[in-house]
Amino acid sequence: MKLVTVCWLFLAALAQAAGLEFENPTNEVNAAPDATTLTSEFKFTNKSNTVSVISKADPTCSCTKIEVSGGKLQYAPGESGVIRITLDMGNFSGTVEKEAPIWIDDDPPQKPSVVLKMRVHIPVLVEMEPKTLKWDIDGKGGPQTIKINMRGEKPIKVINVSASSEVFTHELKTIEEGSKYELIVTPQNVKDPALCVIRIETDCSIPKHRIQQAFAVVRKPMPSDTAAKP
Repeated sequence: MKLVTVCWLFLAALAQAAGLEFENPTNEVNAAPDATTLTSEFKFTNKSNTVSVISKADPTCSCTKIEVSGGKLQYAPGESGVIRITLDMGNFSGTVEKEAPIWIDDDPPQKPSVVLKMRVHIPVLVEMEPKTLKWDIDGKGGPQTIKINMRGEKPIKVINVSASSEVFTHELKTIEEGSKYELIVTPQNVKDPALCVIRIETDCSIPKHRIQQAFAVVRKPMPSDTAAKP
């Protein structure tokens, strides 16, 4: 019970930064499959008895932009405002989290008053499992399979598969047209290190989901792999 209380007090402190109290320092947003940008709003109010000034806001990533409503940085007691974080969606898919540290008044450079978080859930229309196939050098070769499942509302067909290296061969099997596929990848040998980028082209109507990439690699055995063996 004591631990729960301490955690609650810690979270409450994060939401209140040098007089500016944020309604929610973490926003979860669901994106549309074809969204190119997404904006999340973080509302706050100065609950202190003194003026608070937003001295710096850091996007931490070139794919995000931070704006303070009206460009206003100084807030008297009782005044409210909004900080907006806009994410350039690019080719992101799945769950993406971006942070935005906010410095208020005389915060030291290494310690902002609050770190706003934007957690975006982006639909995965072309799901591949796994995305990376691995073989050990001088280990057991043989084929491995990438399962491809389409998650869109409409059927999505795989129309072409190409590989960047001749060390690997590939074969596409259609399990259910427009819905399920299996991509079988086989290294010609596992004597030397090798890396291959596999380009999977679909007829998805949304451009950013149309081209997918998977990887095949022959590499030295990893310590974790050795430790996992009985």
